[in-house]
Amino acid sequence: MGSSVRPGMTSMLLVPLCFSLLANQPVRAVPLEVYGRLPSVEDVALSPDGSKLAFVRTTAELRGLAIVGVANHEFLGGAKLGEIKLRRLWWADDDHLLIETSAAEQAQGLYGPTVEWSHLFVYEVSTQKRTEYPQFLPGTPPLRMMNILFGPVRVRRVNGGTSVFLTGLYFDGGRAKPMLLRVDLATGRESVVRKGDAATREWLVDRDGQIAAESDYDEWDKRWVIRIPRGDRLAGIESGHSAIESPRILGFGPQGDGVLIAALQDGDPVWRVLSLKDGQLGPPLQDWQMMDGAIEGQLTQRLIGGVRFDNGWRYRFFDEDLQSRWDSIADGFADERVQLASVSGDLMKFVVLVDGPVHGYRYELIDMHTAHAVPIGDVYDGLTQPLQVRHFSYSGADGFEVPAYLTLPEGKPATRLPLVVMPHGGPAVRDTGGFDWWAQALASQGYAVLQPNYRGSALNWKFLSAGFGEWGRKMQTDLSDGVRFLAREGTIDPARVCIVGASYGGYAALAGVTLDAGVYRCAVSVAGISDLRVFLNEETDYQHGESRPQRYWDRYLGVASHTDPAVDTLSPVKYVDRVNVPVLLIHGRDDTVVRFRQSELMLNALKAAHKNVKLVELKHEDHWLSRSETRLQMLQSTVDFLRANNPPD
Repeated sequence: MGSSVRPGMTSMLLVPLCFSLLANQPVRAVPLEVYGRLPSVEDVALSPDGSKLAFVRTTAELRGLAIVGVANHEFLGGAKLGEIKLRRLWWADDDHLLIETSAAEQAQGLYGPTVEWSHLFVYEVSTQKRTEYPQFLPGTPPLRMMNILFGPVRVRRVNGGTSVFLTGLYFDGGRAKPMLLRVDLATGRESVVRKGDAATREWLVDRDGQIAAESDYDEWDKRWVIRIPRGDRLAGIESGHSAIESPRILGFGPQGDGVLIAALQDGDPVWRVLSLKDGQLGPPLQDWQMMDGAIEGQLTQRLIGGVRFDNGWRYRFFDEDLQSRWDSIADGFADERVQLASVSGDLMKFVVLVDGPVHGYRYELIDMHTAHAVPIGDVYDGLTQPLQVRHFSYSGADGFEVPAYLTLPEGKPATRLPLVVMPHGGPAVRDTGGFDWWAQALASQGYAVLQPNYRGSALNWKFLSAGFGEWGRKMQTDLSDGVRFLAREGTIDPARVCIVGASYGGYAALAGVTLDAGVYRCAVSVAGISDLRVFLNEETDYQHGESRPQRYWDRYLGVASHTDPAVDTLSPVKYVDRVNVPVLLIHGRDDTVVRFRQSELMLNALKAAHKNVKLVELKHEDHWLSRSETRLQMLQSTVDFLRANNPPD
């Protein structure tokens, strides 16, 4: 049974919505394979007219796109996606679906190392035809385009038809530069709107298909500029200098006559409206500080609200009626997390992702016309009840308050439990306490799982900046301070603690048994950095001066350059002599963010020091564990390693 809306609106028994591909599963014990494979159902999107649902269904390695009618549950179309790595699914109009994918490859026409490139496909429901954009045009420079997506995609209704505006790349003087393209979905015709230069970052297009704003950032001189039309040219209206963070164009404001800009002011993110009439930048919008994202209406192409995460998704909308509707939905799922997945053009039908003890982890469709909420399907087949996640905070050794989440195993009292510390990647992201397949899987094996938002996490600017210069230092001890807190509370057994993480979390796992040794019984590093000097030399461009990526890493590391001796003092590979516990390294061969070489360097160093180490190679896997087979391989290898070196029983 689904949920009713808030009291005061019509409340009725809910009618099950039985799509053939989304059948509910019986309650049973959850095997590890359920967590390890990709979600069974994901990216549920509602068409603008509210009549169709699109979603991706995954069985083992094979993904399929399905489109069904909301009213009669009729199957309207679909496509076999195979092993394609889907990143996003959303509607352009009622007949065209946009599919963003990515692949680790060397793009046509480009030279250099393999990187993860994005691609855009348009699926036409009426013809069931799928077309990739931008097209690869092998003509002569400067109009030779690559078939890759380079920036945001915006949909506009122009002269009664639908056009998609996207950013591709073209060659100019031997360099690849961004270019704004328009695709007319009625004809499939692709045209060039504007060619940018090396500093161009993004464009905003109005309802007539004309450029309303352009954003530039020159990472070498650290200067940003926002331009808007003035006569027959784009004139710089706002500009400034910033080492890393620069203002972002979110979209059109609620009135449509201004551009909403997100920027930092006194260290905190604020939203401000840049008037298209007089070019004036208004004051910060009250009650709209600290937003994590913006929401655009499907039909108006204006921003309708924003979202902020604060131990749950908090949505704020410009329109009071829309806010009231959303509050009714949130109240209908009391004590559960509710995330907006999609909304119809008239803002009366909503697809939400619910995570909680009553409804499990599943998509629901809510029709405000009828006050019905009906289930669409569980995200993971065979998983109907997530394990309990507790939110708490503790103090670091210097008094810094660290918020954290603890996922608990079922059927065990929360006393003297074996613990897995699982720091998030980034580091400039955050854990949310929402459904985390990895933490849930480890807890299902009998472990408590600690996920701290250590200093440097993206809770707010003050919290984020507290991590600057603390990489491998207080960012690391924030983790072990959490272990000591839980031990004092009696929740965990301090003699049975391991550390597991990916990306920065993988680095933290290696640092936990080298730079902060003596806390953990074993360590699992998935795609972790072991040698920071090698990493910096590979991932930043020191040949052409100081770049923004370089400045990002330098400020977290607290160093002046990659030649700073402190870089080596923060590299786990330099301290393998301190390792006295088993170490498991897991890495994807196709990782373009942290190269496979990082795990090879750590493996060789540990072997040379005669330490207990093993490397698991994930073939054809990237940095994000995007494939079912290798994601499950990672999870099974991790669990086997934990059970051998830190038995939960």
